[in-house]
Amino acid sequence: MLRNSQSSGTSFLLPLFNWAHAKECIAGQKYKKGEIMLSIASKKTHRSYLSDELSRKFVQNERQEFLLHLASELAEQFHETADIIDQEGRFPFENFQKLKDCNYQSLTVPKQYGGEEISLYEFLLMQERLSQGDASTALCIGWHLGVIYDLRERQTWDSEKFKWLCHEVVQNKVLINRVATEDGTGSPTRGGKPETVAVKRNGKWVITGRKSFASMAIALDYSLVTATIQESGKVGSFLVDHRLQGVSVEETWDMIGMRGTRSDDLVLDQVELPEDALVELDQLESPKGNMGRAWLLHVPACFLGIAIAARNYAISFASEYQPNSLPGPIKDVPEVQRKIGEMDLELLKARHTLYSVAHRWDTYSEKRMEMSGELAAAKHIAVNSANKVVDLAMRIVGARSLQKSSPLQRYYRDVRAGLHNPPMDDAVISLLAKQALQSFH
Repeated sequence: MLRNSQSSGTSFLLPLFNWAHAKECIAGQKYKKGEIMLSIASKKTHRSYLSDELSRKFVQNERQEFLLHLASELAEQFHETADIIDQEGRFPFENFQKLKDCNYQSLTVPKQYGGEEISLYEFLLMQERLSQGDASTALCIGWHLGVIYDLRERQTWDSEKFKWLCHEVVQNKVLINRVATEDGTGSPTRGGKPETVAVKRNGKWVITGRKSFASMAIALDYSLVTATIQESGKVGSFLVDHRLQGVSVEETWDMIGMRGTRSDDLVLDQVELPEDALVELDQLESPKGNMGRAWLLHVPACFLGIAIAARNYAISFASEYQPNSLPGPIKDVPEVQRKIGEMDLELLKARHTLYSVAHRWDTYSEKRMEMSGELAAAKHIAVNSANKVVDLAMRIVGARSLQKSSPLQRYYRDVRAGLHNPPMDDAVISLLAKQALQSFH
């Protein structure tokens, strides 16, 4: 066993990665990481058209090789039930149990609190690969990991409160997400003020409101809920325990894409919270609050994972399908080859942008305050390229891509959702234009 070069304190250990050891883990054996046992209890799954080929090109060291392999093995398992979860429109509880069994939920927790403290680059690498197996699962766990990553990087919480949350994540394997969107305000990135209201009463906060698009609401242990404080008019974020009286989930998620996220409504009816539940207050007005939210890049990483799965499926299909009008499979047709080339061109453009921005964020912390435009552009490029790749894959496969038995129709429905995650395309273009014009003043 070798300690990670950046490890310290109570961090768990990473074994020196090798394929023989990985195979032992896949067989259900456990290896110890400090006080935490990490295992991949699973049967050998069919690899089909999923592949590490494109992901491995961005692996820089043994640690990342190990992390990618962990995500790959989980993706292979999730792939087997992805269609069923989509058809039934249910939350993938079984997938999340496997994630927890592997302590995936603690990957972004600081080492000093028992986590792996993965970098943004590593976060995206794993999420992109996990999404090939089941995008809904990847996006949901990405929200959880992203919240912890964001709190770790900005350090705006009381240190003891954050330490407590990390302990809950590592030891009790709780899940958390930010819940900010409301029907009446639309996306919070547009500046709408929450209609959810927080009132101070007898030394406690009382919150009432309804939040929409609350991903994995039914599986959450805690939510960070934005609310307008009645007395001051300021916007605060409150840590809400879902076990409290007055907290409920109303099943409103009837979308045709990302169905497994179960992004239902979170209803808060006179929920009483302790005074210290107010963990953030008007942070968008502070320097740290204005720092780009790099953690949101887990979103385009997930949608690129969908695109990669679609690309691989189309190439596999083209290599095998041979109509009787041709002497060989359709992969030999020039037009099919052109579309394959276009798919890879889009992925090269998007993935090099995404990973270079992530590397820049990780490496040059002093430049983070200036990276809002780069972060937004990376999301814009990645999500739009992902949609183009899925479209090209469907054109290669043809009418069969619309069959319910084809995963392409699910990829098509799922990848469209990325266009509606913030920042929106128009907001990105506007931001870049403003930054360009300001540079001439």
